[in-house]
Parts: sequence; C-alpha cells; structure tokens
Amino acid sequence: MKLESDSFSANGLIPPEYTCDGEAISPSLKWDEPPRETQSLALIVDDPDAPGKTFVHWVLYDIPVQTRYIPEGIAADAMLDGSGIHGTNDYDQFGYGPPCPPDGTHRYYFKLYALDISLGLAAGASKQDIEAAMEGHIVTQAELIGRYKRQK
Repeated sequence: MKLESDSFSANGLIPPEYTCDGEAISPSLKWDEPPRETQSLALIVDDPDAPGKTFVHWVLYDIPVQTRYIPEGIAADAMLDGSGIHGTNDYDQFGYGPPCPPDGTHRYYFKLYALDISLGLAAGASKQDIEAAMEGHIVTQAELIGRYKRQK
C-alpha cells in the first residue's frame, strides 16, 4: 500500500495553507488497494520533533475499506458520513490539527494502517486508544512524511 498526497510531495514541504500560517485545512491523501483481508483503515498524523513529546495532529479510524481518497479540507466532525470517525488530537479537538512548529523544521508523519478489524471505538479516541485497539490487527501500513517550518 502506498500513501500519497496531491497537497505535498513525499519528504517535501507542506504548503502554508495546510498549517497554522495559512487556512489550516487538512491536506488531501490517497492510497492504492489495501490487502484483501483489510476490514478498515486508520490514519494517525504526528510530529516526533515537537518539544517534550510526539504531538498528535490527526486521528481518523474505521475508515471504510473501499475508501481510497480523503479530500482536502475535510470537516472536523466527530463522525464523518462514510469516511470514518475522528479521534482527539493533541489540540484536544476532533479533526486535523495543523502543523505549527515553535522552532525549526519539523517532520509530520502521516501513517495509514490497513486493519483486519473495525476498531469500533467511540468518537474522540486518543492515539493511544487506537494503537492499543490496533495491536495484532495491522495487515500493512504506509507512511508519508511532510516537513514544515514556520513562515515568520
């Protein structure tokens, strides 16, 4: 499975419109066919370069297996009709939390997991809740890294 974006290239700079320096909209994501045994998909976006801890920017799970694309600017609703369930990011909100590094260039890891189950967690689950529920159920995963430095 390969994860890509029309919004930025792999290891490239994330454009300001997807960050706190711009409109703070979520970037588009697309992927190819997951393995046949996949029952759902989960997305975790985090920043390991954040001071103090890895900062979670986006958590989306129980994405239907037939989904191959997330358009830019998706709603920050807890439940996305036919597109999955949002967990809570480290901004303590549903949906996409834009990159806003305090200093230097940070890396943002977009990780897509193909799972052999649907997680069945309530909206607002944390990254830790999702990782615990995914344990032993990851069929494959794909990763896309974007980078960003504030435009101050």
